[in-house]
Amino acid sequence: MASEIIVEILTKQDCALCDEAKKIVTKVLPDYSAQLVITDIESDSALHEKFKERIPVIRINGKESFVYKTHETTLRRKLDSFKEGGL
Repeated sequence: MASEIIVEILTKQDCALCDEAKKIVTKVLPDYSAQLVITDIESDSALHEKFKERIPVIRINGKESFVYKTHETTLRRKLDSFKEGGL
């Protein structure tokens, strides 16, 4: 049995690419048994320093899967792999 899938979006306020990523993820996630975590990098100085120029970042089970742009088809493919216990 595959473990729970956790999709985390690293984001910040006033980020158009972040808003686009959130739309794609919230459209796709209902088709999967996955938990969504939204992390504001501005709430953590270490995250802000590491990711300030690289957002949005989408991590699936802790693994960076997308930076800047999120593609629905690729996201579905990656989630399918996790669902099947592959990644």
